[in-house]
Amino acid sequence: MKFDLHVHTSISPCSRLGLQELLDNAGRSGLDGVCITDHNTMAMRNYLREGIQENGLCIILGMEYSTSKGDFLIFGPFEELRPDLGAEELLSHVNRTGGVAIAAHPFRSGRSTDESVVRHRLCTIVEGVNGRNNNYENGLVTRWQSRYGVKTVGGSDAHSLEELGRVTTCFREPVRDRATFVNALLKGRWSIAAQQNYS
Repeated sequence: MKFDLHVHTSISPCSRLGLQELLDNAGRSGLDGVCITDHNTMAMRNYLREGIQENGLCIILGMEYSTSKGDFLIFGPFEELRPDLGAEELLSHVNRTGGVAIAAHPFRSGRSTDESVVRHRLCTIVEGVNGRNNNYENGLVTRWQSRYGVKTVGGSDAHSLEELGRVTTCFREPVRDRATFVNALLKGRWSIAAQQNYS
């Protein structure tokens, strides 16, 4: 299943991608699933039933949680997660509650991930390709692969329809809901870590 793991809707102040626009067009972009990761909120749950939609698209709800040591895509039972946690506290909570965290755009200028959270194994999955990073920023992830053995996924970081599906992660097994999605990530069950798609 081909997923875009990093998508912002118009709930995020910086995005102009509407929910209906996403639902109507994700399949045309070749996607089987989309992770909605609005900034510091899972408010999309008020407008959408998570899981398989009527058109067959799988929607997973998470969020992009901002800390002073980087931004993290988090998936798990985090609807009521309080804001302003530090990176160590956030990642410890995610790991303790059976969720999963992905370091978003870890080498982006001005929004990078502090190496300490990877060195101390608090976060073991990172975005190897982010659709809004340049090639140099994405390429720096190889340092952490060789040094710390991090696993890499890809996401478009879409803020518009044109960006949706530009970078995807493909899973080896069906993903039906948040639980199967988290399990697939924790078990490393993806066959293509990151794939550029500029069609």
